[in-house]
Amino acid sequence: MSFKIIVDSCCDLTAAQFAKGPFLRVPLTISLAGQDIVDDDTFDQTQLLLLMREHSEPPKTACPSPAQYLDAFEKSQANDLYVVTLSALLSGSHNAATQARAIWLEDHPDTNIHIFNSCSAAAGEVRIAMKLLETAGSDKRFQTVVNETAKYISSMTTLFVLEDLDHLRKNGRLTGALSVITGALRIKLLMGATPEGEIKKVGQALSIKQALSQMVQLMTQDPGHV
Repeated sequence: MSFKIIVDSCCDLTAAQFAKGPFLRVPLTISLAGQDIVDDDTFDQTQLLLLMREHSEPPKTACPSPAQYLDAFEKSQANDLYVVTLSALLSGSHNAATQARAIWLEDHPDTNIHIFNSCSAAAGEVRIAMKLLETAGSDKRFQTVVNETAKYISSMTTLFVLEDLDHLRKNGRLTGALSVITGALRIKLLMGATPEGEIKKVGQALSIKQALSQMVQLMTQDPGHV
């Protein structure tokens, strides 16, 4: 059985991995200062960062539409489709993929499609995509791949450190009090995700080096951290 792994563009697979593997990407769109920046092969990270520094309003992201996922299903030409999305609590990408699945199966009932809520983002999505590549590439049955990957997702814990929390403040991801404290004291937060995929504070430090050290310590204690 042929298979494809479809990810939204928050997934940090490299260009080389996309070129070699059975991966397809569905882009998110970032809107800022009247410009819509599509997160596809035309994406210019430098341009986005400059715009973010120049404008006080937060960038807004638009999740892929169901139509974009349907287009990816069409391009895949595969019997088994595995879709990995941003945390459903952070984006509508998971919901759009789920809607697309229902529409697709009306006309293609023999296709196997599973939508995985990563409960994470970025590197977390990469780990899930690579787990799917390993498992589905071993010629395991579709439901076995789904079950093993779902178990793998439930064992993952997400950690990250940001040197600059300005964009989290702008987007309301920090509470008012926490925003004031971290801004005034230049505290670096060690952040993570709840099992459901919502951002939470895990720890704090006075420097980025100390915050990264805390993160490494937690990662060595639990190999499930990403």
